[in-house]
Amino acid sequence: MKELFDMISKKSSKLTTVTYSTSFSLGIRFFSRRFHDPIYAIYGFVRFADEIVDSFHGYDKARLLERFRTDTYLAIEEKISLNPILNNFQWVVNKYGIEKELIDLFLDSMEMDLKDISYDQEKFEKYILGSAEVVGLMCLRVFCEGDDEKYKKLKPPAMRLGSAFQKINFLRDLHADFEGLGRSYFPGIDLSKFDDETKQKIEDDIALDFADGLEGIRMLPRGARFGVYMAYVYFHKLFLKIKRTRSSRIMKERIRIPNRTKYKLLVTSYLKHQLNLL
Repeated sequence: MKELFDMISKKSSKLTTVTYSTSFSLGIRFFSRRFHDPIYAIYGFVRFADEIVDSFHGYDKARLLERFRTDTYLAIEEKISLNPILNNFQWVVNKYGIEKELIDLFLDSMEMDLKDISYDQEKFEKYILGSAEVVGLMCLRVFCEGDDEKYKKLKPPAMRLGSAFQKINFLRDLHADFEGLGRSYFPGIDLSKFDDETKQKIEDDIALDFADGLEGIRMLPRGARFGVYMAYVYFHKLFLKIKRTRSSRIMKERIRIPNRTKYKLLVTSYLKHQLNLL
């Protein structure tokens, strides 16, 4: 029965999300229930592609990613795949009309992680667009539920929010990316000379993205607003902590938000949401 296979596919995407990211899976719970399965489907797809380029050492990553790309488009065209993650992803793509361009840009950015790239401003923006902004747009397609006018209106702030989240990830993981993977995303920056002044310039840029992103959150459908706002609150708290941290420490360790602080953020944010104070 196809229905049984589809159910297994949905459970596979949810299991992938819950296993790989406790914070993201917690955030999905704050969406209206009708958004849970579609967002799990997007996360599962994105996660697997990311794992190919970041984790599968000792394998032919380029070949695996190319096969993943081919299988993705075949699944979308045929509306089925024996890979449960891709089967669930094709379901959400076809149901909500997610554009092929968004998927292309995402997979292109994953391919960039396979190459030893020296990022200039153009490549940096291309990577941010593909790795973060278009993922936000895939989710926005789900949240807008076919309302194309609302999608177009919310598209710019959604992209800015995705950009802010990704740049904070880059700052948080600066040490691990540089030492472990030999990567450095921020253009024109010599990490051997990374100092507080350089860090401040990056933070000023992120602050502008955050401001535009918050305006977009306030215009989201209510069933999606609180979940996205929780992600905003978490990343903003992390951003503030990074701002208070010296550049020398950023280059030595990963900055984290303790679980007890996350729970406090959840309670205060929920009260704001219930009182329409977002």
